[in-house]
Amino acid sequence: MAKGHLKQILLITDGCSNHGEDPIAMAALAQEQGITINVIGVIEENVIDQKAIQEIEGIAMSGGGVHQIVYAHQLSQTVQMVTRKAMTQTLQGVVNKELQHILGKHTSMEELPPEKRGEVMEVVDELGETVSLEILVLVDTSASMKPKLPTVKEALLDLSISLNSRIGENQYSVSVFPGKKDEVEQVLDWTPKLESLSSIFPKLSTGGITPTGPAIRDAIQHFKNKRSLRGLLRNEEEYYDESGM
Repeated sequence: MAKGHLKQILLITDGCSNHGEDPIAMAALAQEQGITINVIGVIEENVIDQKAIQEIEGIAMSGGGVHQIVYAHQLSQTVQMVTRKAMTQTLQGVVNKELQHILGKHTSMEELPPEKRGEVMEVVDELGETVSLEILVLVDTSASMKPKLPTVKEALLDLSISLNSRIGENQYSVSVFPGKKDEVEQVLDWTPKLESLSSIFPKLSTGGITPTGPAIRDAIQHFKNKRSLRGLLRNEEEYYDESGM
């Protein structure tokens, strides 16, 4: 984890990928680079697609995140719950590593006495409120998702409102797959506000293919680009400070 930053990809989809790279392999690549992938599978009432569910579970497992299968009407509370749960899980992992560093490699939170465990969880909760959070939302816009997109938009706006109470900075970016011209299209660049989604979502077109692997690969690149820009801005600041300009 970059110092003070939690990076998450939130993938919202309703089916199996059928185009491009293996999304489970791409999820593993994301985790290697410190990005957690959480997956929400939006399914139809009374329709269980076992293959789709296995893929959703596989992506979340490879990406070190959490997953949830939901009906569209449950989406709003689920998006908030999954995001918070993934933050806590990631922070617990970070704190566990710190504990092992301080107390020895075989010590984990579960092995601490109850009162100490409580103190550690307080630290995790506090970090959850103060750490900078970067969420890149990947929305499946294959043909079958069309009726669910208004619900997805409302769920993301609710997420933004629920995270506004945090002390830490929130940054969001949204990409859809497939895009109008490419496999993946970024519809919202990094911003602390998700409100502009209201004007974007009604204009989204839906298509037949589901390039989930390429979408995850593209998301990893967006995080890299953001980091490069952050470094460039920092170097500019240092230049002006040193030159007195």
